[in-house]
Amino acid sequence: MGRTALYRDPAPFRPARAEAQLDADVVVLVMPDGRQRRHALDGCAVTLLDGFVAVRIATRATRIDARPQRRFVRMLVLERDQERHAIITPPDHGAVAPNVVRLPEAPDEAAILDELAWDALADWVMGGGRLASCSIADLARLAAIATPQFAVLIGEVAAQRALELVWAASGPLRSMVDVEAALHPLVLAARDSPRVAEALIAALAHAAGATRRRRR
Repeated sequence: MGRTALYRDPAPFRPARAEAQLDADVVVLVMPDGRQRRHALDGCAVTLLDGFVAVRIATRATRIDARPQRRFVRMLVLERDQERHAIITPPDHGAVAPNVVRLPEAPDEAAILDELAWDALADWVMGGGRLASCSIADLARLAAIATPQFAVLIGEVAAQRALELVWAASGPLRSMVDVEAALHPLVLAARDSPRVAEALIAALAHAAGATRRRRR
């Protein structure tokens, strides 16, 4: 994707977000009104695009709708059979220059995810949905949008990755302090996300058990 010139917009604009709940091959989007959309990821075609949404923003002074604006978004498009679903970043980054840049318009029903959640989901599906290819930092970002069951699995994979790093560098008799240092991205993310905290607990438990078995 190339760079798109944007106009800064002083008017605040923050549409309601959806929440992503990711499992290994399924993502459930909980919409702002409570409805849930379930999208199977296995076998779907995935496309990343720059796009826009058309919005009207009321001014504080008049409370009257201003002229329509084209707000920039990034689009993750999932296609399967005859269905096409778009998941977009928040249209908060500014307006696209009118009649200058040609971009596809996001559908009205597109789900809006916060930037970090969108990035984690996009990286997961574009990477083929393989935990083995994720770094510990990637796993920490992924755990933040995971279901409870998937968060536990992510934590166990992160623990195994941390153990491999520690053992490769120092041998199997190193203390858990080294494992926790290797899990530092997970530790940091757990401060802000209860779901990542669940993954961290699973990671530490898995690492402790693996270390005891290794010493026997």
